[in-house]
Amino acid sequence: MMKLTILGSTAGAPSRTNPASGYLVESGDTSMWMDAGTGTFMELAARVDPGSLDAVVISHSHVDHCSDLFGLYGYLAFGPSGDVPIKVFVPEGTSAHFSAFARANDEHVFNVVLDIQEVAPGDEVTFGDMTLSFGSAIHPVPALVTRISAADRTLVYSGDTGPGGDLLEMAADADALLCEASIAGVRDGQTYVYHLTAIEAGETASWAGVDRLILTHIGAMIDPQNSLDEASGAFAGDIAYAAPGTVFEI
Repeated sequence: MMKLTILGSTAGAPSRTNPASGYLVESGDTSMWMDAGTGTFMELAARVDPGSLDAVVISHSHVDHCSDLFGLYGYLAFGPSGDVPIKVFVPEGTSAHFSAFARANDEHVFNVVLDIQEVAPGDEVTFGDMTLSFGSAIHPVPALVTRISAADRTLVYSGDTGPGGDLLEMAADADALLCEASIAGVRDGQTYVYHLTAIEAGETASWAGVDRLILTHIGAMIDPQNSLDEASGAFAGDIAYAAPGTVFEI
């Protein structure tokens, strides 16, 4: 069994009651932090020792998906610490971006406690019980779709993406699709091209033949129930909202 814990799921920025994007994925003795959005480090630390993580995956470098990586850095470098370095998988070009923010050269403690490795669409990595494969997302910065396989179960995470890219292919026959649904209503010529509507999330789940759709990255001004209703019009399978603190067994 794979377990997915929602640490936060608000689009763009944390709300007063819900951190930005972040998820804890566990299988057996293997644990991974997937996206490190604002507010999610404390939620992670309330559930596991951050120093015991096997890996971190950052889908892209927008603040609401990566800022709390620097909380992990501080924890490992100056706090309780843990087994270092921890592998951090990021899209191409992101390593230099993070190092520049930390003002870190190759010998800096930032690069001692975090082993940041860039991955590209088509790449595959394995650690512990988990195998991860990566695809391209449609976003203004390099961004990844991630497919996680463990214990004969499969979870796919869209990251932030507009229509297109590798999401549909990556999600094929998955047990669960954790999919962004940033936009309410029907897409028209004025709709932002770098995010999905809830309807499109439902269509993707239906076309890919997934068993369960979990909607995430919903803005604080949108009623999640409205998004669920819109997505359910396109997807007849099991559907849920990624409410903070929710634990899904995959």
